[in-house]
Amino acid sequence: QGLYSSVVCPGLVMSNMTYRILPIFLWKLLMPIMWLVSGSTAVFVKAPLGRFVSSVWLFKQKPEYLDSLVKYHSCTSGLGKCYVEPRKMDVDEDTAEKFYQKLLELEEQ
Repeated sequence: QGLYSSVVCPGLVMSNMTYRILPIFLWKLLMPIMWLVSGSTAVFVKAPLGRFVSSVWLFKQKPEYLDSLVKYHSCTSGLGKCYVEPRKMDVDEDTAEKFYQKLLELEEQ
């Protein structure tokens, strides 16, 4: 039908919503650890607009060239450069096809 679906992950983003998960005093204890970890992992998005990198990148791609079994992650390098990293999802094609067929059945109901 010409419809495409892709999975996008914004990465770990510290926002006002994140701060509501735990009491403020715990965040004050955890933040130094979070910043140390952010230097060694790419999924901690430091730039606020960096979380949209994968969504914008995906929008600019031709859907027929994208892999349906890949999740596209917004990432940030240690120097703050934002980029997209595709990672294979832990789903084989047979399982994905069964899931798709089940969705079609549900749609008919």
